[in-house]
Amino acid sequence: MSRIALITGASSGIGKATAQALATAKIDLILCGRRQDRLDQLAQELGQQVKTITLQFDVRSRQAVSEAIGSLPESWQNIDILVNNAGNAHGLAAIQDGDIDDWDAMINSNVQGLLYVSKAVIPNMVARRTGHIVNLSSTAGKQTYANGVVYCASKKAVEAISEGMRLDLTQHGIKVTNVAPGAVETEFSVVRFKGDEARAAKVYEGFEPLHPEDIADVILYVITAPSRVSIADITIMAAAQAAATTIYKQLPVQK
Repeated sequence: MSRIALITGASSGIGKATAQALATAKIDLILCGRRQDRLDQLAQELGQQVKTITLQFDVRSRQAVSEAIGSLPESWQNIDILVNNAGNAHGLAAIQDGDIDDWDAMINSNVQGLLYVSKAVIPNMVARRTGHIVNLSSTAGKQTYANGVVYCASKKAVEAISEGMRLDLTQHGIKVTNVAPGAVETEFSVVRFKGDEARAAKVYEGFEPLHPEDIADVILYVITAPSRVSIADITIMAAAQAAATTIYKQLPVQK
């Protein structure tokens, strides 16, 4: 019987790439996101390889999360893999100049949303004594940087939640992995800069950032490693990146 994975934020970026990677391993997919048209397009693409189903909801809404996951047909309820990928960054400003609406958006999505989805999925894993949870943190969760205090705090919370989940759930046969990507070229910066694509593009100038597929490859390994192996925490950075905001641009390209 095929395993089932639920992926949040599956309509683009790392979430979409992860769905594509897991499909190559013949893992059936519950594709979750806010943009139904993109979810439908991805489901159609991957439906040739595996079974797919889509759920449209915003992770920030506790009711929407509960209703969507609760609506799954019985044949889809035994979720083996949960990839908590949905999240965002809004704004880049010193703490005294920060926009409280931006803070709410990040905390509600990156922290509360992750918890809402996990709460809806974990009890069934505990009852079955099997499962794997992959939480997407960030290098921002490893090292706080100026003008990103609340975003960094939200990702540090993901790190703490991953550690706590591991303490609570390992005894129930559930693996928990924290994945902390560095600079990945996705819609991340476009969202952070309120749709300013020119400003977002400058973030990735002068070096080769990670691709979403690079993170998806790591997630695929993590969930297909031998049963004796549990990857607790892994950080992936671009070759030119030494820390969260330390990137050496214009380095020679390595062959």
